[in-house]
Amino acid sequence: MLVLISDLHLTDGSSSETTSPGALYVFAHRLQELAEAASWRADGSYRPIERIDLVLLGDILDVIRSTWWSASASVRPWGNPHCPEFVDQASRITSDILKNNEESLAVLRSLAVEQTVSVPPGLRDGRPAHESDRVPVPVRIFYMVGNHDWIFHLPGAKFDSLRQKVVQQMGLANRHDRPFPHDIAENEDLLHSMRRHKVAARHGDLYDPLNFEGDRDSSSLGDVVVIELVNRFAAEVQGQLADELPASTLLGLREIDNVRPSLLIPVWIDGLLERTCANPSIRKRVKMVWDRLVDEFLAIDFVRQRDTWSPLDTVDGLQQALKFSRRLSVGWASTVLGWLNSVRGSSSESYYTHALAEQDFRNRRAKHIVYGHTHAAESVPLDASYAEGFVLNQVYFNTGTWRRVHRQTQLAPGEHEFIACDVMSYLAFYQGDERRGRPYETWSGTLGYNPLEVTVHRIDPGRTTHAKGQSVPAPVLHDHAPHFTPASTKAGSSSSHRV
Repeated sequence: MLVLISDLHLTDGSSSETTSPGALYVFAHRLQELAEAASWRADGSYRPIERIDLVLLGDILDVIRSTWWSASASVRPWGNPHCPEFVDQASRITSDILKNNEESLAVLRSLAVEQTVSVPPGLRDGRPAHESDRVPVPVRIFYMVGNHDWIFHLPGAKFDSLRQKVVQQMGLANRHDRPFPHDIAENEDLLHSMRRHKVAARHGDLYDPLNFEGDRDSSSLGDVVVIELVNRFAAEVQGQLADELPASTLLGLREIDNVRPSLLIPVWIDGLLERTCANPSIRKRVKMVWDRLVDEFLAIDFVRQRDTWSPLDTVDGLQQALKFSRRLSVGWASTVLGWLNSVRGSSSESYYTHALAEQDFRNRRAKHIVYGHTHAAESVPLDASYAEGFVLNQVYFNTGTWRRVHRQTQLAPGEHEFIACDVMSYLAFYQGDERRGRPYETWSGTLGYNPLEVTVHRIDPGRTTHAKGQSVPAPVLHDHAPHFTPASTKAGSSSSHRV
């Protein structure tokens, strides 16, 4: 059995909250259930599975999202990653992440080191021996890197000791004296496991020009956005305007890191201010703080070097998307999303179009193409091909995230309203006759988030009704048969009930 999770974004706690240990306890319990279910075979017999391979598909330890990067004016991820100061900073942040998430990582480590996953042994007649002692199921944990933990992909002895800390505390199957893989081909054991389960997986940052620039041993514009804008903004506002802003605004700003896509943060800020801060001049000053930080971001040499004369220039697009002073009067959010999708080479937020170009998809070596990165769990049918009586169904999956996510509402995007929820999702793939011959299953849970009482009262009038201006009567809107026709309904008859 192969299990994939991604985007846990475990932080050192300096810039944002980290994933609760409760999520890891829930996952460990579910892994136990998955192992038992996988031990039932296609012929109806029971035979314990031999092993579980758990793949952490990137952005697990979030080294980028730390205020330590701002503590020194000379050390940044987009500097020289091999200078002693950079190594020291990365090591300090990693140690803080491991310490801040000690309980969560202990749960993860126990899966591999203490073999806490177990199943009943099997009897000769193909039944489970529930009355006997359970047998442990070996778990191998592989770590792949994404755009927030790419530092663990850097080669060299300086980073071997850093990886050694991670391997030991997480119980990884990775070798610490080799870079953690960004591509499955970089780890032979991982590659073989993927091939057995007919899976091709990667973090997905490869298809995001803001977070990948062709070399996973180097930084990207996304790192600069996080460190110089997202990490600094809440602190700057707190330092300059804490005595003048309502408590609801300050509490709301703590959630800035959870807005997705992150380029909608200015839209989210605008909505937060409209609903929590009654003073127009204070709202303006907050936006001026953000615009000043954007100007400082654009003036950084690393960013300026990427400013070209091209009409599709990324830096110009970021300026248009991020600055309040450049905002459009209408359709700001949709314009930002449209531009973001265009630079990512897609017509939507989904990455399934990139899966269609994967070599393992095109040569039919993989039945399942898996990415992370977007924080949006999904499954998309790609192709069903037929040859010599056999059917090959190919599907794209995204692993989602284990974080709180704020996403914009769809009915009235001009209102700049967002709804948050806590998310946890993972994927399981089976080989051969495991899980009664089923090829895969997906699990995605969302726990609704109710903000603190101080943040839920609106100070703006809002929309009086979402149905305003809609004159179409309800019976016309629902002129169809019931979704689930009662079994007693005879053919040719119809119910007057509408649902």
